[in-house]
Amino acid sequence: MVRFRKEGVRLDQAVAEACGVSRSRAQEWIQKGRVRVGERVVEKPSYRLKGEEVWVEPLEEVPAVLPEDLPIPVLYEDEDMVVLNKPPGLLTHPAPGVYTGTVVNLLLARYFPEEGVEALFPERVRPGIVHRLDKDTSGVLVVAKHRGALDALAQAFRDRLVYKRYLALTEGHPREGTLVAPIGRHPVERHKMRVGGIAPRYAETDFLLLSTAGPYALVEARPHTGRTHQIRVHLKYLGAPILGDELYGRPSPYIRRQALHAYELRIPHPRTRKVLEFVAPVPEDMAQAWEALGGVWPEGVVREGYTGAR
Repeated sequence: MVRFRKEGVRLDQAVAEACGVSRSRAQEWIQKGRVRVGERVVEKPSYRLKGEEVWVEPLEEVPAVLPEDLPIPVLYEDEDMVVLNKPPGLLTHPAPGVYTGTVVNLLLARYFPEEGVEALFPERVRPGIVHRLDKDTSGVLVVAKHRGALDALAQAFRDRLVYKRYLALTEGHPREGTLVAPIGRHPVERHKMRVGGIAPRYAETDFLLLSTAGPYALVEARPHTGRTHQIRVHLKYLGAPILGDELYGRPSPYIRRQALHAYELRIPHPRTRKVLEFVAPVPEDMAQAWEALGGVWPEGVVREGYTGAR
């Protein structure tokens, strides 16, 4: 993080000088939302500074991302798309300092040829990625096999034609119903989000209590928007942080990650427009944690051992 104050100069010029980079590099960071002026993100390189404090989160140069054939279960595959059951502990795509062991490494090994991937997807670091799951969130992840499918699937997300159903174990019993609470960047801890925060964006989630075990709960969450850490932030806001969520709650002796699983997803097929439904069974670590807390799984919730599309 770089912090400075300037007055009377263009934002891109000030960022370039403060960070020792070219003007074009500074413009890229600004346009990608990596520069905050005062309390807001400014994405206009020509903005003229008035003495405000400027915060810059530089984008790291990305090294080559290499193919790796990782053991990620496939729920569905055709010529246009593939649907994975992402295990916990895997990043969806490379991030600063992590360029191996991600879903993208698998995609490069199994689906996209080493040569020619740039022609399919100009942003090689995220080929085919339609949406993402946090590193320690498990479950259904949809990937496009070509640019046309990527555009169609991304449009379905933007138009809110995608039904997403998550399961979470929480410390506390959240209020049921629909929560509308905008989410923005935390003003101090920049790796966190919060209700309100800097440049908040509309966020809406439906919550349903499926079962309880003393102070703990098994919660169904249906997000209507896709903000960073949305379900985790909204549950914390409701006073029921996710079990094992060290960022928004606390560690747990019952599970070594946040107990959040992308259980079900329904999405229009990018070519036929037929709505497909995918279910990723609840992984064993979450199942064991819930039972250790004294919980009982509701009838109809599928645990590991079943995969498929309907």
